[in-house]
Amino acid sequence: MTQRLHAIAESPRFKNNLQKWTGSVKNFILGLGIAVIVAGVCYIIIAPLVGIISRAFMSPSDVINPLVFLFPLAPTLYNLRTAFDLMGYNTVLLNTLAFAVGMAVLHALVCSFVGYGFARFKFPGSNVLFGLVIVSIVVPIQSYMIPMFLNFRFFLGSPDLNLLGTIWPILLLTATGVGIRSGLYIYIFRQFFRGIPKELEEAAFIDGAGPMGTYLRIMLPNAVPACVTVFLFALVWHYNDTYYTSMLMTGNNMMASALSSLGFSYAGWRSLMELPVNPILTQMVVFGGVLLAIAPVMIIYLFLQRFFVEGLERSGIVG
Repeated sequence: MTQRLHAIAESPRFKNNLQKWTGSVKNFILGLGIAVIVAGVCYIIIAPLVGIISRAFMSPSDVINPLVFLFPLAPTLYNLRTAFDLMGYNTVLLNTLAFAVGMAVLHALVCSFVGYGFARFKFPGSNVLFGLVIVSIVVPIQSYMIPMFLNFRFFLGSPDLNLLGTIWPILLLTATGVGIRSGLYIYIFRQFFRGIPKELEEAAFIDGAGPMGTYLRIMLPNAVPACVTVFLFALVWHYNDTYYTSMLMTGNNMMASALSSLGFSYAGWRSLMELPVNPILTQMVVFGGVLLAIAPVMIIYLFLQRFFVEGLERSGIVG
């Protein structure tokens, strides 16, 4: 009996079946682990968004009802309407979109030009300069906040030339390639242009096109996915930015500033109307304002997500 079992164990068919079964078990365990990790990450990302959307439609009765967890039993638009009125949503949205779209377009143009230079031209110090671009991605803005503030307060060293409180500081930073996350955008364009065959440029040079003509007529039209990616990144960061705007554009009428003061506005309005101020109801109104704030960006992303994903893939950014 023992010899027969040993013979079966040594047979090629048994070994092949055992190897297949072992491989199937390993693949199952690996797939299960990946599924658990993906589910956990999705929960961390999606759960807060679902909670905000749910609470934005909750009524006071839902708030005090212990049986209501996620889906309101008596949904209402009161939170959205109140947030809409207190934020001055129409004016704030137009101002924010005009500012964010303008800065995003400028980011795409300037950073594509710089990224093309790093991708295709070698000059003394190019590696050092690109290294500084990479460093700018990881260095926090807080480390050079004071010099930047003083630079625009006393622009060009003149005590009478104060650019604070205007759009000029952020416009100048963006136009010179050192605006919000410009280092990341330059890196995206550099990686994208390095993936474009050089034969296209060589053909353009043979036809008499110079470096600028090649960039404008050949390279930039082929970089539409990267331009859309950078445009979306810049749009979202400028749309959500509070640090730069509060430091350099004091008194601005932007979405992030209106949203950050919504809770105080609602509490002040209820006090003025001699109504009791309930922190939980105030939170519901703030959630309504958050939903109104993120809706435009989500709509824009839905229309441009194909170009966004393609640009990330071709630029080599993963994770």
